[in-house]
Amino acid sequence: MGMATTSTSAAPAAPSATHSGPAETLPKLMLGAVGVVYGDIGTSPLYTMKESFLGPHPLAVDPLHIFGVISLIFWSLMLIVTVKYVGVTMRADNRGEGGSFALLSLISRNLAGKKWTSGLVVLGVLATCLFYGDAMITPAISVLSAVEGLTIVEAHLQPLVIPISILILVGLFLVQSRGTARVGTLFGPVILLYLAVLAFLGVTNILARPEIIGALSPLWAVKFFLANPKLAFLALGSVFLAVTGAETLYADMGHFGRKAIGFSWLGLVYPCLILNYLGQGALLLQSPASASNPFYLMAPDWARLPLVLIATAATIIASQAVITGAFSITHQAVQLGFLPRLKTEHTSEKAAGQIYIPAVNWGLLFMVIVLVLGFRESSRLASAYGIAVTGTMLITTLMLSVLVFQVWKWNRLVAGATIGLFLFVDSAYFASNITKIPDGGWFPLLIAAISFTVLTTWAKGRKLMRARLQESSLPLAVFIKSTTNSVHRVRGTSVFLSTAADSVPAALLHNLKHNQILHSRVLILNVKVRNIPYVEPAKRVEVHDAGEGFYQVILHYGFMDDVDIPRDLASVATCGAPFDMMTTSFFLGRQKLITSKSRRGMPLWREKLFGWMLKNSESAMEFFRLPTNRVVELGSQLQI
Repeated sequence: MGMATTSTSAAPAAPSATHSGPAETLPKLMLGAVGVVYGDIGTSPLYTMKESFLGPHPLAVDPLHIFGVISLIFWSLMLIVTVKYVGVTMRADNRGEGGSFALLSLISRNLAGKKWTSGLVVLGVLATCLFYGDAMITPAISVLSAVEGLTIVEAHLQPLVIPISILILVGLFLVQSRGTARVGTLFGPVILLYLAVLAFLGVTNILARPEIIGALSPLWAVKFFLANPKLAFLALGSVFLAVTGAETLYADMGHFGRKAIGFSWLGLVYPCLILNYLGQGALLLQSPASASNPFYLMAPDWARLPLVLIATAATIIASQAVITGAFSITHQAVQLGFLPRLKTEHTSEKAAGQIYIPAVNWGLLFMVIVLVLGFRESSRLASAYGIAVTGTMLITTLMLSVLVFQVWKWNRLVAGATIGLFLFVDSAYFASNITKIPDGGWFPLLIAAISFTVLTTWAKGRKLMRARLQESSLPLAVFIKSTTNSVHRVRGTSVFLSTAADSVPAALLHNLKHNQILHSRVLILNVKVRNIPYVEPAKRVEVHDAGEGFYQVILHYGFMDDVDIPRDLASVATCGAPFDMMTTSFFLGRQKLITSKSRRGMPLWREKLFGWMLKNSESAMEFFRLPTNRVVELGSQLQI
């Protein structure tokens, strides 16, 4: 089994200090980080306090609970975002890249051959699957919660909330194919304005009840738990909504760098969020009835409509980040052999990371609309939100524990205390969110289960298919020795894609069987995706002269690289004359799967699922960017 990633919110138009041209200045990187990385966590004040007091486990709107909830929010953000992600996790970069996959591949590279690394791969796949549920819920809850502000402006607008939300979401998904480079330049300034508004509203309300600042003491969280341990534990499920989006700090590290993300969090985002939560708490102390929607009720009447517009813009940005993350994670899953080839379009000539995958885009749109129509209110959706994120965070902590103990080899006492603290916090939130399964938490778990089945079925089927092909393959050296003197050679170059560079591809055997010729230059081409984000162009191509005009060529790619065979073959200068695409023929094998009762590598239903995915995968010609008029496909039947 290969590996999969949980990288969320990979920035579409983000400036990269590492891979996209000259290094950006720190202020510019910080502005980009504010716009892309913090859109999700920045929109949490829209619904966190409301859900804490009116959610599945409502709390009395009194000083104890108001102070207790804000204390929990403040210290959760401190421990999870500041300490865990900014302080520790972001140190685990894989050649500049972050995200759960970067962490997983970093461990795998350093501990290759260990028995339990396969278990880490399963955890990585599971985290990927949980992310898909998160990617569906985030746009739905974010946009719904923003548009619901219209009912605060005018109660009679309630019937328009769902149609307007769906209209915004449809528009958001429709523009994905055009790329987000232009829109991306506005992300930073818009979120900056939004954060400024959060802070201003917070301060104006704090001034009315300054005693709310005392909620920053951890003693209030302790008092909350001592007063009613069961209710406080259940409340964690709603309080956690303040932390959703935290995992994007690590996932987008490759786009902005650790410094830019860390500085913008500590110096801007964290203070603005806390000021707003304190302001909402002050409002609730003043007016307990404001718990119906404390975020919007903080503003005076005249400012509420503009606030709805600003909040809606922020939620669109938050949704954009997670949609792009879905494209990125799917691309990496394809590269690593967990999904079949999918049609992928590049929306920027400058930034390779800006991609658009139609199947993912329309699938997400469909599911988001289903969620909006099915749950109808952000409050009901909030019950479905959180369990996927807590699961991902818990998996990250488990992988991080292997890293600090086995790779970094920290002092065992320090490592144990650090990981123990993270596990305690993550487990408490995960356990609390499990209680929301009957109220909607089942949805992301269902999506994760379906995704896990699909990803593991493809990985298993692909492994079995390769094993079957390998069984009937012939060593290249034997083939060359037995055929070169007895087969007619013609001018030109033929390229045969193979799963292994040292064996004869089935397509070559079929071509020889039916056409009884070989080209004067024959390339056995093997594409390998390594567990690093990028492979330097100078190290991309590996060529071995097998003799008699045969060459073994291996193209190495990172899991974030784009495969372009003609481009990379054009740079080869070690196997005869330069490549001319007009005299080069690419031979591709295409297998048709047939089920067999005598040979059953997987249950029948999984074989059929794998066969369906194989049939509907994108043509290798398009995926590898081969010239359309120079490709020959040769089909065969295969049993797994």
